[in-house]
Amino acid sequence: MDNINWYELSKDESFEKLSSSTLGLKEDEARKRLEKYGPNALKKEEKKPLIEKLKDQFFDPMIIILIVAAIFSAFSGEKLDSFIIVAIVIVNAFLSIYQEGKAEEAIASLQKMSTPKAKVLRDGKEIQIDSEKIVPGDIVILETGDIIPADLRLIESNNLKVDESSLTGESVPVDKDSEKVFNDYTELGDRVNLCFSSTIVSYGRAKGMVIGTGYDTEIGNIASSITSLDREETPLQKKLAGLSKSLGILVIGICIIVLVVGLLYKHELKEMFLTSISLAVAAVPEGLPAIVTIVLSIGMGKMAQKNAIVKKLLAVETLGTTTVICSDKTGTLTQNEMTVRKVFVDDKIFDVSGTGYMPKGEISHKGEKISLSDEENLYILSSIASLTNDARLNYDNNKVDFIGDPTEVALLTFTEKIGNSIEKLKEDFPRIAEIPFDSDRKMMTTFHENFFEGKVSSFTKGAADIVLSKCHKIFLNGEIQDLTDEMREEILTKNKSFAKEALRVLSYAFRNYNEMPKDLTSQSIEKDMIFVGLSGMIDPARPEVKDSINKCKSAGISTFMITGDYLETGLAIAKELGIADSEDQAVSGKDLKGLSDEEFRKLVKEKRVYTRVSPENKVQIVKALKENGQIVAMTGDGVNDAPAIKKADIGIAMGITGTDVAKNTAEVILTDDNFATIVNAVEEGRIIYSNIKKFVGYLLSCNIGEVLIVFISIILNLPVPLIPIQLLWLNLVTDSFPALALGVEKGEEDIMDKPPREVDESIVDRNLKITVAIQAIAITCGTLVSYIVGLNWFGTSGHGLEMARSMAFTTLILSELLRSYSARSVDKTIFQIGIFSNKNLFMATLFSFLLMIAVIYIPFLSSAFKLVDLDLREWAVVLISAFFPLVIGEVQKVLRFKSK
Repeated sequence: MDNINWYELSKDESFEKLSSSTLGLKEDEARKRLEKYGPNALKKEEKKPLIEKLKDQFFDPMIIILIVAAIFSAFSGEKLDSFIIVAIVIVNAFLSIYQEGKAEEAIASLQKMSTPKAKVLRDGKEIQIDSEKIVPGDIVILETGDIIPADLRLIESNNLKVDESSLTGESVPVDKDSEKVFNDYTELGDRVNLCFSSTIVSYGRAKGMVIGTGYDTEIGNIASSITSLDREETPLQKKLAGLSKSLGILVIGICIIVLVVGLLYKHELKEMFLTSISLAVAAVPEGLPAIVTIVLSIGMGKMAQKNAIVKKLLAVETLGTTTVICSDKTGTLTQNEMTVRKVFVDDKIFDVSGTGYMPKGEISHKGEKISLSDEENLYILSSIASLTNDARLNYDNNKVDFIGDPTEVALLTFTEKIGNSIEKLKEDFPRIAEIPFDSDRKMMTTFHENFFEGKVSSFTKGAADIVLSKCHKIFLNGEIQDLTDEMREEILTKNKSFAKEALRVLSYAFRNYNEMPKDLTSQSIEKDMIFVGLSGMIDPARPEVKDSINKCKSAGISTFMITGDYLETGLAIAKELGIADSEDQAVSGKDLKGLSDEEFRKLVKEKRVYTRVSPENKVQIVKALKENGQIVAMTGDGVNDAPAIKKADIGIAMGITGTDVAKNTAEVILTDDNFATIVNAVEEGRIIYSNIKKFVGYLLSCNIGEVLIVFISIILNLPVPLIPIQLLWLNLVTDSFPALALGVEKGEEDIMDKPPREVDESIVDRNLKITVAIQAIAITCGTLVSYIVGLNWFGTSGHGLEMARSMAFTTLILSELLRSYSARSVDKTIFQIGIFSNKNLFMATLFSFLLMIAVIYIPFLSSAFKLVDLDLREWAVVLISAFFPLVIGEVQKVLRFKSK
């Protein structure tokens, strides 16, 4: 379809553009258009083929280093070494794919796969068809509760209200008017003569001509824009890639040095080549990719238990780096359920507690609970609110079913909440006539008998100032009194104060007749009325969100509200939740037009609330925050949120109210639609990253120690103390179990009281580098002492060399197992954190110790690993040497962090 501003065209001009009429299309013409424009549907997200997933796994820098090491091992005759490396690479790849596949299954179970139906006119007859078969020019018939199947230009509308929150973010249904024509550009949320695909009819009836289907709809435009945004690497991906690159350079450098030194010492080329392979194996922590995968998988499982489904493993850790959470308002920070909060009757303001559509809460005045029997005006007001009401509300086993305008549903809930029965009201005072609501007079009137004994009453509900202007009396203190100018001024003042709190205000009045009036026009009925009171309602904040935002503040995380709703409404909720303190921190979408990238980057440093924004604005805000160095999490449920969700470092969608487009785009889906779950997930992400640092530091200190042991031995012209298969056993088996136990270490109690780490902070920061260096040197010293003692006792060849290597092997393993206890904290000693407080670590080190005993004392294993039995004398040297690194590590903590 051409780019046509349909809201600027009259109905006749629209018919002409699409060669249609009020009778709809003929069947043969509809078939031709279906072939031309295609089905009215968006493509579902295609699952990535297994081959693509495998490619993603094997093109990681660290995995490539391992594969190269495996190839070298195979060519040098060390086939067992090569087999072990390849096996660990394959296991790691399939672990990642398996976990992400589980997430995909969970997401699929959330998505509704039903094909909606639509009522259309074809050849002047009303028929029902699959919405996918709708074409431009079709005439669609809409009724309350219908999902709008395509973009429409309205041709008839009768009190039509449409819930557009999934598209625009606006919490209140929009009044639509088929007669309206605009002369120039109009914002999406204000195009009242159009209806948009996937929005919902809250009230009324209408007919509309289809002007866009599939990707030619507003939702289709957003879906198309999502595909143009590239997914960026997560911080952990970048840091692990950087670590892999550094290790790769280290491996190449060491191998070259060893070859040169060995050749200078007149060693054979083959011998030095095998030694270089030993060093390459020692330098690369082969178990690291698998352990990272397993720890992230465990984290994924924990988050799922806490109602956060994570689609990609690396997104688990990215949550922990978050510095800014950008949140949609409607349905995310708020409940997406209108709720009456204040009532003004009898010259008193009453507060109403409770949220949502369950009748739980109470009414109070100045902090004191009020009984309905003591307040006649409350009974009258709530009765008028429920009788001038077309919504339906049913409760069944603590579940709510409702149909109708959310405003009217909120009034029914209020009536039940204060103890006035809707069912009894409608049974005792059935509607006998009505003057329907329309957007011009902004009122609705219904007629009932015997509410006031022996009388016929007209009850009116509508806009506060308009209803008040039609009243000349007021019901006050149980009596009908004259409505004075002072009283009018007081009512208007209360109306303004409610509006300043972003409450949607309605007014209520009645009029009594001795018999049913003949003239049921608004001009004759809606005048000389008796004013009763006001009600103020809002889509309230979720009760748990305020605590979550305070927790974010303690953690150094800023919360932004980005919504399509009006500024007053958004700012009121933001103030209530503690997101903003003043109006200076809020900005409307119209003020964002024409801003340069530099101006956007400056703006996002000052503003916290963004209202009436478009999907493009949301992307610009996220982009500017990222360019300012922030790690951004974007949450939302609507189609309008999807582009920004994809642009963010971590995209989060609501699982219950979220649209399929939002859920398909996000990395994380909240199954309970609870903002507090995001904060729990961020905390889990921080714990995971902290634990990743612990086991990375542990593995690096062990591997650097192994490199130094082999390297120094070569420099000293000693036989190589550890052969490749022994190093592989150390890296893949002995080290891996303690490292995995470190990966599930319990989080520190104050982890959410610390600011987010710097974006460019290395995974191995300054403190960890110092710790790794000290520990690596201590491990090297302890192992070389044990090895040199063995060489002096048993000689440098044959069985004697195997004895010395066995002592070095055993010392190194024990050193690393003991080192794992010290690795649980960079600054706290093992006595401060509790030696056995991590039961997983105790079991892991015990298991690794038993595996070490097995390869030394079980004959076929000791033969394969070229090891021999140790006696008590050798064990004494081994144990003394093995405890040396632990003692040094704990002493350096006391000396470096004694002030803490």
